[in-house]
Parts: sequence; C-alpha cells; structure tokens
Amino acid sequence: MYSYEERLRAVQLFLRTGKNCKVTIRQLGYPTKNALKAWCVDFEQNGDVLKRYQRTKPKYSEEQKKTAVSHFMANGRCIAATIRSLGYPSRQKLSDWVCELYPEAKQRVVGKVRREAASLAFKRAAVFELCTRNESAQVLAEKLDVDRVTLYNWKKQLLGKEDAASMKHDKGSHADSNRLELEKQIQELQRDIRDLKLEHDLLKKANELLKKDLGVDLQILCNSEKTMLIDALREEYDLTELLKKLDMPRSSYFYHRSPSRVGDKYAEVRNTLAEVFEDNHHSYGYRRLKAALGRERVFLSEKVVRRLMKQGGLKAARPKKRRYASYVGEVSPAPENLINRDFTATAPNEKWLTDISEFQIPAGKVYLSPMIDCFDGMVISWSISTSPDAELVNGMLDAAIETVTDAKNTIIHSDRGGHYRWPGWLTRVSKANLTRSMSRKACSPDNAACEGFFGRLKTEMFYPKDWRSTSVEEFIAKLDAYIRWYNEKRIKSSLGYLSPIEYRESLGFLT
Repeated sequence: MYSYEERLRAVQLFLRTGKNCKVTIRQLGYPTKNALKAWCVDFEQNGDVLKRYQRTKPKYSEEQKKTAVSHFMANGRCIAATIRSLGYPSRQKLSDWVCELYPEAKQRVVGKVRREAASLAFKRAAVFELCTRNESAQVLAEKLDVDRVTLYNWKKQLLGKEDAASMKHDKGSHADSNRLELEKQIQELQRDIRDLKLEHDLLKKANELLKKDLGVDLQILCNSEKTMLIDALREEYDLTELLKKLDMPRSSYFYHRSPSRVGDKYAEVRNTLAEVFEDNHHSYGYRRLKAALGRERVFLSEKVVRRLMKQGGLKAARPKKRRYASYVGEVSPAPENLINRDFTATAPNEKWLTDISEFQIPAGKVYLSPMIDCFDGMVISWSISTSPDAELVNGMLDAAIETVTDAKNTIIHSDRGGHYRWPGWLTRVSKANLTRSMSRKACSPDNAACEGFFGRLKTEMFYPKDWRSTSVEEFIAKLDAYIRWYNEKRIKSSLGYLSPIEYRESLGFLT
C-alpha cells in the first residue's frame, strides 16, 4: 500500500509528463499502470487523491454465512453438497467459515462423500436401461443415483463409440431409421457444397485482391495475404472454417490483422523525427537522433528509431571515398611533432589544430581556415575567403589569440604548408607565446582531428547539396552558419550528447 505522499507525487508527475505512464513509472519505480490511472481519476474528480480507500461491502452477509455452515454440519459435512444446494460460496471460503465457527471440526472438513466403485454388473444394467429407456437420461441418472455423464461414459466403455451410437432406443419404425439415414446424407452433401463454395470464394477473392491466378494453391499464400482473404469473407463465413480451410493459426491471423485496424502510434514521432533530421543538415544517424528526441521528452529505443528512419527515407550523409594524395617538397626546417597523434586535452586551450580546406562550387572557389580545440572539438575561431593567402590564416590566428588571456602553455599544431612558415605567422605565434608543432611531411593522420572536422563538414553540409545556383557570397554565409550551428547545437556522443558550447557551460568554463 502506498502512502498519501507517494500517490500525490505520482499523480503530479503523471500530469506534468502529459499523462505518460511509462515515463512516470520509469522515474518513480512505482506504481502499476492501472493504479496510476485510478489515482489520476480520483485527483481530477476530487481535487486530491484519497487518503484511504473505503472497504467494499462484504459479498456474503452473516446470515448467509451461518446458513451455509449449518447446512454443512447437518448434511454429512460435505462441501460439494452444500455448494450444490445453496449455490454459494467457494470451497475455500466455506472451509474458512467452518474453521471460524467450529474450530474443532477443522480436521474433519472434506470435499465429497466417497462412494464405492460401481460393479460391472451394475454398469451393464445401467447401460441397458439407458439404451432402452422411455424417459430422459437425466431422470434415469437420478433414479440410479449417478451422474448423467457417468452413464454415457459407461456406455462408451462397454459398447464402444460406433456401437454406442447405433444402439439407440427405438421410438419408431424401420422407416424412421431410413429417414434419419437420408437426413444424415443430406447434411453431408450440404457440408460438401458449402466447402466447395468456400474454396471458390477464396480463389475468387485471391484473384480480385491479390491478383493471383484462379488456380492458385491457397496454402502457399503468406499469412498477411491469408488475413486479407479472411477479412473479405468474414461476413459470409465463420472465422473457424476460414482458418481451417487456409490452414492458418488463429494467433497468426490476429497478429497480422491488428496493425491494419490500429492507427500508427508513431505518427507524431515520425514528424518530429523528420524535423530534427532536417534541422540538423541531414547529419544525424540513429544514435544522435535518439538522443535528440530524448531531449524533447520523446523516448524510443535505437531499433525503433532505425526502423522509422528507414521507413521515412531518412539517410544520414556519409563521407565519400577519396584517393590518397601525398605531400611532396620541403622548403625549410620544421618544429617537432609535439602532438604525436594524441588529440586529447584535459582543459580548453591546451592543444590547437589548424589547416586549410578548399570548397569548389560553380561560382568559384572558397577557402576555410579554422582553429580546433582538442578539448571538445570546438571551432574557437575561423576565417573564410576566396583566396588562400596570408590574411586567411593570420586573421584566424588573431581571433583565436583574443579568446585566451595566457597562451603560454598552448600548443598550436599544423601541417608543413607555407602559410605556417611565413614571417607574419611566426611573429604572431612568438608574441602570443604559443608552442609550434607540425606534422610529418606527407602524413595527414598526424593532423587527423582537424581533417576529421573537414570531413564531417563536407559530408553533412557540402556534398549532399546542389550549389549550381549559389553565389560565392551565399555559400560563405551558409558555411559560416554551419560552423556556428556546429559549436552551439550539434550534439556529440563523446560529450554526452551535448554540443561543444553546452558541454563547456555544464563544466563552468562558459557563463
């Protein structure tokens, strides 16, 4: 029994979740679905949950109780005889009443009066009277003090099924026997005709609904097709004979029938799923879609999300296979690779990664230079231009330096491109006390985290769309909007399904 506070807490949570039983029970761990709904009805009708439930009126009165026990004690203490005579109560309840009123009779309560087994001669005499009787079998059974079913069991035991069926009492002449035989043949013919008509109707419906040949074998149809035929003929034929004719289990029929009669319970979820998928550049797979739905209080399993995505034609963008392009040439000495493919960081601004990526659209070429923080993959600064010149990387570096007060312990890693060896770049790095690090030549995996950002950006935003009618200015605006969405809203499983900015806010790095 739950306390008043527990019931009130459950009803309040139930109403806050929009009367969602599963969410309420999952969070509280109690009660059952029916109990929760009953508490809610009490709350809506009375403005509060009942502090205690009223006891229901006893099913049997004290007078009925004493009458049953008195009858039991006066008639050989037979439970079966008492129940048969009065029509109440159950065996267990009568036993409890007897133990309550007559404790000394507890060990003497029995279910029925044992009688000696009938002899073979008695059975034969009873069967003979049954077959030659003029009255009903019930009257004969009462006369012999046996049950009516027992008489027929003795008849089958002694005469067998066939002889017992043929040995009926003769109430008429031989003509009556012939008439009964003819009626039996007529009934068999009628059954055959109905069976043929049923088969004809099934073949006809299979041709109309399923576009099958008229001579199709009904047994090779799948269960869903058989269900359609049964539904089409339910008004003319009984369900049992239809299932028997099609050799289909009853449970299979109702299993395939229920989805067609019940509405789509995921109708609203499908719309929400499509909106989330569309708002996030078609980039979310089933795992991140499941997490995004959970943030909107829609809880589904991964299997359901995958099935709904498949049914809705929602396919996340995938990276294209590209040929490997090696780097050749070395113009000057480069610093050591301090990162050494360790792209993990315990705090922001420990390790920065940068590179340049090209976007070629019909209107022209666009270049992007970002600065990636290894702590959470956040793009802390970026610059976009139509020329891969020094201003592209220098402006990005200046914006990144402004985000920190002391960059003495910050490592900035890049490839061996000429942009990161020009005097302007080297001067800015030196003034900010940044520590330089460079990949080995012709080894893009040494800067894999930054390359991975480019891959995700192009897979989710660049490759899936047609840019033939887009100007360079429009493309730059969309590229800038994507990076802002990437920082603010794009959730990552490695961050507990939070965006980089949400992750930093949860740790207190941003206010």
